Amino acid sequence: MKPIKLNLSPAEKQKLKENRLKIRELIDYAPDEISALLGINTQRAKELAAMIAFQEIPSVGPKFAGDLVSLGIYSLDDLMDKDGAALLDELERKQGFWTDPCVEDQFRLAVHYAQHRGSSKNWWDFTSERKAFRAQYGYPETRPAAAWHKKEIYAG
Repeated sequence: MKPIKLNLSPAEKQKLKENRLKIRELIDYAPDEISALLGINTQRAKELAAMIAFQEIPSVGPKFAGDLVSLGIYSLDDLMDKDGAALLDELERKQGFWTDPCVEDQFRLAVHYAQHRGSSKNWWDFTSERKAFRAQYGYPETRPAAAWHKKEIYAG
């Protein structure tokens, strides 16, 4: 099992310790139970539950799990009828810059995993699919012009 990483506050870490729980064990709890265990509001508990569930997908880490949550996606069921390319387009519009192409591969993986629970595919298994799709359809005209690796994005 790969480790689950969460950005917990000191108070949340203390509550885990008091309840003699490890982060990985939170996967067995519903958001309302996490809320009660950690003394946090239901929205925060929902976000933590999502971060845990998404990191269970092969080759998905906390950064990408956070991207999904930033789009208002909180469960694998929320991904069932989504499209990886459309999710990337939405994320880029929201962030105001275009991102590494492998992020689209991760969106494609997440949708695939939601539809095929337990799949062992990794994000790089979707690279050729993404390349073929973008070669045929390109990116939307509204795609941000700035790239994720430009320093001015992170300034100020």
